[in-house]
Amino acid sequence: MVEYLTFLAISTAIFALFALGLNLQWGNTGLINFGHVAFMTLGAYTTVLLSLQGIPLLISAITGAIVAALLGLIIGFATLRLREDYLAIVTIGVGELIRLVVNNQELPVRDTWVSGAFGVQSYPIPFLSTPPNLFLRLVMMGLLTVLALATFWGLWRWVRAAQKSLLADARKTDSKKQELVSRLGVGIIFALLTTAIYISGLIGLYDDQPAAGLMLLSLLVLGFVFWRLEVLVQSPWGRVLKAIREDEEVPKAVGKNVFAYKVQSLMLGGAIAGIAGALFAWQLSAIYPDNFQPQLTFDAWIMVILGGSGNNIGTILGSVIFFTYDAMTREFLPRIFTNLSSDQLGAFRIMVIGLILMVLMIWRPQGILGKKDELTLGK
Repeated sequence: MVEYLTFLAISTAIFALFALGLNLQWGNTGLINFGHVAFMTLGAYTTVLLSLQGIPLLISAITGAIVAALLGLIIGFATLRLREDYLAIVTIGVGELIRLVVNNQELPVRDTWVSGAFGVQSYPIPFLSTPPNLFLRLVMMGLLTVLALATFWGLWRWVRAAQKSLLADARKTDSKKQELVSRLGVGIIFALLTTAIYISGLIGLYDDQPAAGLMLLSLLVLGFVFWRLEVLVQSPWGRVLKAIREDEEVPKAVGKNVFAYKVQSLMLGGAIAGIAGALFAWQLSAIYPDNFQPQLTFDAWIMVILGGSGNNIGTILGSVIFFTYDAMTREFLPRIFTNLSSDQLGAFRIMVIGLILMVLMIWRPQGILGKKDELTLGK
């Protein structure tokens, strides 16, 4: 049970990070990116190939993020001066192009060249190549405790802010009441999840499980990126991005370089996806081109839409819901529909989540925590 919960925590953290990059590009800036997996692919392969050449893992991961950001720069210069639909078309093509190039290209693995179709294995992984000693494990347990406390404190402040907003509203509008209720419910869910992850993390770190170390690393990276994104989107830079999303002619009229802001958003979102790619490669322990199918991009879109466009907490909530659904359907559907094959069950799971999205779009098009004025499509 502890191992499975650790696996789910790692997967959720990695794809929450992946989806945060997309949310910055689409939810905050209005850039339609249907090839987000391309950034993850570059981040994963750059990190793995550099680490096989003896470069430290941290430097390899940072380099992978930089390479992914450079891809965003190239795509931006090629498409962002054109209409929005060109960006959507180009990103789809780039995502598949990079996967096919990796699949058909020979890759430098240590002292030889290996076909990309055979994948890359036996590369260094944090906490597996060099297991931590007792002192380092105690430090890691302390970091996990600090992270859990910071999460509880952040959730309390987040719910308290909605309560203060409601008390300050003399009319006590329904929207303010709904926001408080939704924040309280989400806060309770996140608090329970944090408690479960904290306990399983402590057990895993004490037992010297490498997966527990990777879980801590993934959660720390997710927490840091989330914190910095929250600061950025509330800064003047973030307000310009939202103005571009609403109507880019307005920031142009006040002298803002809209093209430069779009490129910066595309690059930063790509770098975040590149970091997620490095963590994804470490989780898999062996990567193949087929690990980076276009489906991953649309999974990220599902997470952003579920939680609410333009809302970072909503994106993390969407990731939690997505992986909860994924885990539950993998566990219970084969027991309910015993006459269906594995392929049929996979198709059925996709159909069901598509139906859930359709219902959500009718009932609450802005997502669970989103706001209607944060919608980017259809304007």
